[in-house]
Amino acid sequence: MSFGLYSIGFAIVIGGLIYAAYLLQMPTRWIVVGAVVLLGIGILTGVKATRQKDSAS
Repeated sequence: MSFGLYSIGFAIVIGGLIYAAYLLQMPTRWIVVGAVVLLGIGILTGVKATRQKDSAS
């Protein structure tokens, strides 16, 4: 699983959640805060899931 593919998938999820929050008429400030937090979580989990494991030797 490559980091690029993971990032694209997470961006689609974030986009859907932003659109849902907009339709629910949430304040823009909170939509931006939520998007930034989700972006940070996405980067952290993406790096963790796609990094190469260190060899034991």
